[in-house]
Amino acid sequence: MAALETFAATRSELFAELQEDLEQRGNPSCLTATTEGGKLNRGITVVKSGYALLPNPPTPQEHAHLRILGWLVELFQAAYLVWDDIMDGSEYRRGRPCWYKGEGVGLTAINDACMLKSCIFMLLRRHFRGHPEYAALVELFHEAAFRTELGQLCDTTTAASGQIQDMTAERYEFIARNKTAFYSFYLPVALAMLYCGRTSEEGLGQAKSVLLDIGVYFQIQDDFLDVFGDPAVTGKVGTDIQDSKCTWLVVQARGLSDVHQQQALRESYGQKGMDHERRVKGIFSELGIDALYTDFEKRRLGELQAQIDALDESRGGVKKAVLNMILDSIQQRDK
Repeated sequence: MAALETFAATRSELFAELQEDLEQRGNPSCLTATTEGGKLNRGITVVKSGYALLPNPPTPQEHAHLRILGWLVELFQAAYLVWDDIMDGSEYRRGRPCWYKGEGVGLTAINDACMLKSCIFMLLRRHFRGHPEYAALVELFHEAAFRTELGQLCDTTTAASGQIQDMTAERYEFIARNKTAFYSFYLPVALAMLYCGRTSEEGLGQAKSVLLDIGVYFQIQDDFLDVFGDPAVTGKVGTDIQDSKCTWLVVQARGLSDVHQQQALRESYGQKGMDHERRVKGIFSELGIDALYTDFEKRRLGELQAQIDALDESRGGVKKAVLNMILDSIQQRDK
């Protein structure tokens, strides 16, 4: 809890640096409004990973730098969530109306998200220009942006087509790895690795391999909770079925359903209205998707743990303790 409180307190200090710049360009309220209310898991992961990777206890400057890098990841997420909500036509985010739904905001939110993303590079230059891996830090954020945009494009176009036959395992894997896993799991750890001087391509590659797999597992959890989770626990009502999202559940249903169930999915998946949603959920239940998920989760956790255990820490990359920390934080979650 202390780590979370310290990390959260850094936001006001960091954002105060931007106030003068932003006030010259308009109301900076989007800066705080879009970065509050979340769990801060991605930002905290940068800090905890850095503490584990540094050869000695962190100095005050290293404490500060890791917290700043963590908030840059939170800014990154804030920008892409604003764009995602607009593209999906979402109403609520973190229990409040989406930023673009705010009074007087509308599609100005598109520019607000661009500004949030630009703040990342302003702060990187201000605080890390003298760091030996400054260029690599900048390039990593650019790669994360490109990957996220690729995943978003595939997610949006697949949902827009509404064609069940397009929702393949290969397409799902592409969306999950790029839209979610890269920035949510690899980016925070890779930032910490670069900052701490763990820069070998082999080490970064090992980390990426495991972290992207963990990220896909995380996305599958999200898909399951969207349909089978308790809204009182998750804090949100699932919309994936009505939004025609390419999810792990519909991919499994495609492979297990008979001709009549396939027809029902084509008729109701992606259609608005609770009757259509109940029909799809009924098919998922008939096919035993919930039991299939339980078996999958147990098997996948074992596979991920085996990947972590097999890592060779002598290669100078990520430590097993970092990966175990991340896996422990998400396994068998209910929200």
